[in-house]
Amino acid sequence: MSISAAKVGQRLCSAGATVLAEGQATTRVYVLLAGWAFRFKSLEDGRRQILNFLLPGDLLGLQGELLARLPHGVEALTPVNLCAFGSDAVPSFFRDHPGIALDVTWLAAHEERLVDDAVLTVGRRTAMERVAALLVHLFKRAASVGLVERDSIPFPLTQLHIADALGLSVVHTNRVLQRLRKGGFIRLEDQRLAIGDLGAMRRVGQYWEQPAPLRPLL
Repeated sequence: MSISAAKVGQRLCSAGATVLAEGQATTRVYVLLAGWAFRFKSLEDGRRQILNFLLPGDLLGLQGELLARLPHGVEALTPVNLCAFGSDAVPSFFRDHPGIALDVTWLAAHEERLVDDAVLTVGRRTAMERVAALLVHLFKRAASVGLVERDSIPFPLTQLHIADALGLSVVHTNRVLQRLRKGGFIRLEDQRLAIGDLGAMRRVGQYWEQPAPLRPLL
């Protein structure tokens, strides 16, 4: 089976749509081709923790493929375009296509790394450091997939999304963003983010991630 033969189609979702529901049994694995989304887990009373943000090239639904049910949900931040793979795709990659299997393993390990960074942020960084680190992280990830235009990136996150990712209140998130704006660290308008001095923002966020190897694209 080739990578193209494993594809079973594409799926379009509008902004705000549930791409994958928590607890859903799924027989599909997806690669995000275009748009932004996020993975999340929620409590019974509706409180939500955003686990990480998904950009083009990221893998969705792998845990649902390996487990009985998906332990998290995925929601579209913007309109998204997804490439769908069949239920037998992942086992066949490991059996017949070790190069593709290595790409899948790379993506899974990379996602684990992102979640590790998120745990460090929520557990040990101050509110200012949390917001600065997240903005630097998203700017770098967007740049890595070619989304920078005139020194800015698309930024579809609301203050609620930032708060839910960082364990902050919306009010506290707003205060930190205003401080970063007034300090000249960021420009955030019309759903675009520009960072004036990336090195300075790294220092504010105590964010010194090592460069990652070139990511695969399935």
